[in-house]
Amino acid sequence: MRILKQLLDFYINSSLHVALSVFALVKMTAFLFAITSIEPCAYFAFYGTIVGYNFVKYDTLARLQKRQMRLQLKAITLLSLVSFVVAAFYFLQLAQKTKIIALIFLLLTLLYTLPFFPNKKNARNWAGVKIYIVALCWVGVTLFLPIINAGLPITTSVMLIAVQRFILVFVLILIFEIIDLKLDDPHLKTVPQQIGVGSTKFVGCSMLLLFVLMEFLQANFNYPTLSIKLGIALTVLLFLCCAHERRSKYYTSFLVESIPILWWLLVLIFS
Repeated sequence: MRILKQLLDFYINSSLHVALSVFALVKMTAFLFAITSIEPCAYFAFYGTIVGYNFVKYDTLARLQKRQMRLQLKAITLLSLVSFVVAAFYFLQLAQKTKIIALIFLLLTLLYTLPFFPNKKNARNWAGVKIYIVALCWVGVTLFLPIINAGLPITTSVMLIAVQRFILVFVLILIFEIIDLKLDDPHLKTVPQQIGVGSTKFVGCSMLLLFVLMEFLQANFNYPTLSIKLGIALTVLLFLCCAHERRSKYYTSFLVESIPILWWLLVLIFS
């Protein structure tokens, strides 16, 4: 049992799980827009997410003093280095304009992590900015990169899906912020810190309602797709309503981050 827990912790701490969620959304984009050559984008997103997330978390992991975590950190570092090489390989297979967009999101990741200006904190510590940068990067990597790489136009349908995906990621991050309320620096000014947990949940519920209603604006509206998005919205709503500061890290880092994977599987099975 202890070995299984260590494997699960490594799976989560190494960002493999969140990378699989990103991979699932890229594959879903390919399914929705009938993109046949999706592998370069999908694998670049997967391995790039491992590198990016581990880069962001590296300082935190390095400060932990437990022997197990030190050993785990070495394995995560090795995984990140291998992932960087593989991500670079798939990056070279992307179209030229896609590479430019990918570099823009890389800069956003660096801005989120490193202080670019003297005596200034990184974007991660800028009050209220974190949630928007993360949601924007998810939408960019999982939707716009595959669309642009396939040479497809940015239509109204694409923009509607982009807004829906932004809403979904935004609300998922709200769940993280509620659970991390006691741990977050008060100067971060996360949504729960600014308006309280109850109001944060109300905002999340309102956004999920908008997430579902926007489906009626799609030109290719159909009830199976609506049913899937309604199911996903209700699942996120359940996690949001049950979120509180005493929840285990597995509540967010494993269960909540599994929702994009669940969404992709539902699309494959029922669409």
